[in-house]
Amino acid sequence: MRTDYDAIIIGAGAAGLMCALTAGGRGKNILLLDHAEKVGSKILISGGGRCNFTNLGCVPERFISANPHFIKSSLSRYTQHDFITLMDKHRIAYHEKTLGQLFCDGSARAVVAMLLNECRAAHVDVRTSHGINTISKADQFCVDTTYGLFTSNKLVMATGGPSIPKMGATGFAYTVAEQFAVPVIMPRPALVPLTVANENLELCSALSGISVDAQVICGKTSFREKALFTHRGLSGPAVLQISSYWHDGASISIDMASGTDVLAHLKERKRTRPKAEVKTVLAEILPARLAQNIADTHHMSGPMANLTDRHLEHCARAINHWSVQPSGTEGYAKAEVTVGGIDTTALSSKTMQVKAVTGLYFIGEAVDVTGWLGGYNFQWAWSSGWVAGMDV
Repeated sequence: MRTDYDAIIIGAGAAGLMCALTAGGRGKNILLLDHAEKVGSKILISGGGRCNFTNLGCVPERFISANPHFIKSSLSRYTQHDFITLMDKHRIAYHEKTLGQLFCDGSARAVVAMLLNECRAAHVDVRTSHGINTISKADQFCVDTTYGLFTSNKLVMATGGPSIPKMGATGFAYTVAEQFAVPVIMPRPALVPLTVANENLELCSALSGISVDAQVICGKTSFREKALFTHRGLSGPAVLQISSYWHDGASISIDMASGTDVLAHLKERKRTRPKAEVKTVLAEILPARLAQNIADTHHMSGPMANLTDRHLEHCARAINHWSVQPSGTEGYAKAEVTVGGIDTTALSSKTMQVKAVTGLYFIGEAVDVTGWLGGYNFQWAWSSGWVAGMDV
């Protein structure tokens, strides 16, 4: 049984599989290791089981990193169109859902099968259920596993971040980084529901399950998509997006009737429907339960004709400019990805190799690059895996 390889890749997720099939396709002898029983676990659950595998709008501006320029090289060398070509090669049907998001028509299993087929064609040695005991380096990297010792001049860390630990995710990449003195930017959960407290928690609990077309703002960043009330706080695409930009202690502003000037609407209805109750008028632009809650909260009952403009202004402000200070997030258990990770200043943007440690690479979610919701993080996995695969 072979124990020495041209490169060892640890982590058989999206980035690791792409790196392995790319390097193997160049004739390299590649070992791909994973501690789980099966490869691609996050691929399988993504997009509701249909895998939102990339986004037509993948541009550097839609990624978060301490160095926003770092991602440009990888994204330009292996683009979303390159991955789409791979999908087409394997005749996997897909469709655009919204905002450039591409999903499989069928199951995400087709994507995992495609990647494994490419690895097989490239003679990649894929081994699962291989726990890592230790990693060391003298003349070569030595990876001691539950099934023996493997050596190589190249080691690629593709073990991701700690988001979704129930899928086996850990911060192992950071441990290896510390071992080799590679700096790490403090990681935190991203694309994650936000929690609230006190009166906001009572409100969200009462409205749990209701979603609205909202614009959610944090600082200079805003997203307009659905926002969802939950029994613990706020979720939905717009909230998940803004969570990547939110920090402890910061407030967010939510327009719960995005695209509608609520004050103008209320004044117009006061003129044209003076006998209508405010909850009825609000239900024209908001879900009925939310309309009722806002009317009750602001003690606005009776016909529109009885309400002063000041009443209407307070009501409109609460809808168009609801200010919320989240108490926190639902943590890594509910986070889709991680913000932070391996400091990009330590890596070559062209190869993903650690500048100070020859032969050591970090790719995918482990690195301080985080994309928006909607296929961007998979594209980073494909792109970073490809450039590393072209270099090992």
